[in-house]
Parts: sequence; C-alpha cells; structure tokens
Amino acid sequence: MKKSAIVCRCEDITEEEVLKAIEEGYTDLEELRKKLRIGMGPCQGRVCVQIVIKILEKKTGKKVSKISIPTSRPPIIPVPLGTLASDKDEK
Repeated sequence: MKKSAIVCRCEDITEEEVLKAIEEGYTDLEELRKKLRIGMGPCQGRVCVQIVIKILEKKTGKKVSKISIPTSRPPIIPVPLGTLASDKDEK
C-alpha cells in the first residue's frame, strides 16, 4: 500500500485526504480549511497552505487567488490571569 504524503504536519493531513475532499466538492481554499483544519495548527499554515493551493490548482485547473490566502496570526501563548488583572506598570 502506497503511503500518502503529509501536507499539513500540525493537523496530520495527507495529500490523499486533500484530494478526496476536492473530489467531494470542496473546491475552494476556505472550504478545504474548514473541512480539514488546514492552516489551523501552530504554524498557521505557513507551509501547508501553499502546498494545498498547488494541489487545488492542479486538480481543478483554476488559479487560486492570492487574496484568499488566510492571514497568519501570532501563536497563542497562555498568559497568567494576574498579568492581565495587575495594575502594576512593567516599565
């Protein structure tokens, strides 16, 4: 059995899963993101979104607009509640 390449390491999504979703009718980057959680891991899609765009363009024959690429956000870091509630000035 041939192993499918990992596309999104954060969410453990394979190329096979992406292709299957496209065949099911998810032909938009945002639809694929919502279905497969591509780009929603700690890396915020810095690597996988570009790979998925190439797969999507090849499979559908349509160019994916650069406008549809999601915005990366800084990683979420837990902050102690006391830091937010403190009235101390940290200068």
